[in-house]
Amino acid sequence: MPSVRLPGSTVQYGVTGEGPGLVLVHGASGDAESNWSHLVDRFSDQRTVMTPNLSGSGNTTDGGGPLTLDMLVEQVAAVGQAGTAGPVDLVGFSLGAVVAAAAAAKHPELVRRLVLVGGWVRHDDPRQQLNFLLWRQLWENDRSLFVRLQHLTGFSAAYLDRLGHAGLARSLASAAPAPGTGRHIDLALRADIRDRVHLVTVPTLVIGLGQDQMVPVEHSRDLHKGIPGSRYEELDTGHTVMAERPDEFATLLRDFLLED
Repeated sequence: MPSVRLPGSTVQYGVTGEGPGLVLVHGASGDAESNWSHLVDRFSDQRTVMTPNLSGSGNTTDGGGPLTLDMLVEQVAAVGQAGTAGPVDLVGFSLGAVVAAAAAAKHPELVRRLVLVGGWVRHDDPRQQLNFLLWRQLWENDRSLFVRLQHLTGFSAAYLDRLGHAGLARSLASAAPAPGTGRHIDLALRADIRDRVHLVTVPTLVIGLGQDQMVPVEHSRDLHKGIPGSRYEELDTGHTVMAERPDEFATLLRDFLLED
């Protein structure tokens, strides 16, 4: 996989296809492979699809200190500039949505269209703090329980039921959170874009997830309200929409991104 060097980090990213750029930004505990690999082919027929591994994921390297929102913003911007000419379409999931929104606010000249999925504006919601503090405690003390909690809150009840006992067991056994998950969690506890969300001026689609128990859908509704002129769509799914509703999700993205 190619990489791009920045002060303090070297960012690994995947690149597939040809055409205008499309950057897909993963969420906390995930990476380019786990979040996006099964969807890249849905867009690479008309886009150069770039999937960065942010610090803490894949083979991206840095100094190992605490992550900051601006650090990840610059990583996303650098990948977009390295992978293709001209402004890119930018899609962010979960913590990646917070990063993508901040990137569009800081570098509007680099972004053509923006899609934010399961993201948030503010970090101080009591339930969200409770969730991420529990994540951090389990990550530090019992990673098997961490994976179980992720499944319980990351997927809808209907999806887990469809997996069945054997399918759920396979999913739990194959889960491989990013090595820098602890650093991702610490940033999620601090990530707040109330001071910049109103600066997003590019055409934006916010996707809320109606059954989300990880980042409740009200956060996406607040994102929509905070971005002037943004469009809002809501899917009846849990947080990990790319796994639960890949066809519906990909169609929604394509329809928005391919508009003139």
